[in-house]
Amino acid sequence: MTARVFSNVQIATMEGGNYGLISGCVAVNKGLISHVGPDLPSDYDGWPTEDLQGRLITPALVDCHTHLVFGGNRAREFEMRLNGASYQEIARAGGGIVSTVSATRAASDEELIKGAQRRLDALIAEGAALVEVKSGYGLDIETELRMLRAARALGARNTVRIRTSYLGAHAVPADYKGREDAYLDEVCLPGLRAAHAEGLVDAVDGFCEGIAFDINQIDRVFKVAHELNLPVKLHAEQLSHLGGTALAARHGALSADHIEYATEADAKALAVAGTVAVLLPGAFYTLRETQAPPVGALRKHGVAMALASDCNPGSSPLASLLLTMNMGCTLFGLTPAEALAGVTCHAARALGVSDTGVVARGKRADLAIWDVEEPAELAYRIGFNPLHRRIFGGEG
Repeated sequence: MTARVFSNVQIATMEGGNYGLISGCVAVNKGLISHVGPDLPSDYDGWPTEDLQGRLITPALVDCHTHLVFGGNRAREFEMRLNGASYQEIARAGGGIVSTVSATRAASDEELIKGAQRRLDALIAEGAALVEVKSGYGLDIETELRMLRAARALGARNTVRIRTSYLGAHAVPADYKGREDAYLDEVCLPGLRAAHAEGLVDAVDGFCEGIAFDINQIDRVFKVAHELNLPVKLHAEQLSHLGGTALAARHGALSADHIEYATEADAKALAVAGTVAVLLPGAFYTLRETQAPPVGALRKHGVAMALASDCNPGSSPLASLLLTMNMGCTLFGLTPAEALAGVTCHAARALGVSDTGVVARGKRADLAIWDVEEPAELAYRIGFNPLHRRIFGGEG
């Protein structure tokens, strides 16, 4: 079916980052939106029409920060922590990122895809049509490449678009402890060049933190990314303030993510650079953090705020954008409109994708149809999925 009209709907267009509510109809043809408005022009007479009985249409959802591909899980570590084990005790028991790296290296390609598929299914079931997937749990060249190939395979096997981010600068493997620059020289940067040559990379990410890499080391990674004409993004200011947000802004990054310890000066820098702030309440919740991102400063300076699941085995075992929206409101004080913009138009912008995220003429017909009376219900409910149907490229 290439041409049809959805009539009798409420439409949250999300243009300009607001609901932009319209009562009317949406026409799609050949995978694109051809009309949005209260009335249907005569040009559409005779098109197949479906009465949606007052349901809500929004852009299909976008998860702009995930670590979907990994081996194993960290449930035992979660249990140990709640039984009083310290970070050091968990690490000595083989927990932390080291355990995920070991499990990821040991997993076959098909095992990586199969595990990620279950998590991706959960996102698709809530209306997602565009999902970012990072590498970063291989920390050797071949496993980083295998993770990215798995992400590409997910896109080929599903009605969803996958954007990949190379995250070789995620952590320092045990055999390079104290030799971070050697790891960059021998593994991370050669791995980036190899992944790019294979067509596996859409963007380059890094983790700028005391337990990972400093701003000078991330700057080295970003310079290679620019040489390869790849956009950059950064995990910044999650646990401390090292200057990662300002570095991301100086590099014109697509996004700066986490940013709990970012300052108003950082917010201003993001605004000037046009960099999106990606807020990740799942990690804030799981780690029981107390330092919330500077939402007031981001609003003041007009910084676009996206929300994402940060789905990963350790700090955010979350595969629900609807719950992410609720957390963004309850934990960070976002409005429901900001939360919906955070998983639609602003999330698409955080990935450098301009053909989706809003319901507008000429955009991809990636839509979510909801059994709700008003858009605030999407952020209001907890553990409830009101998705009626997902439209991907005009089909569905």
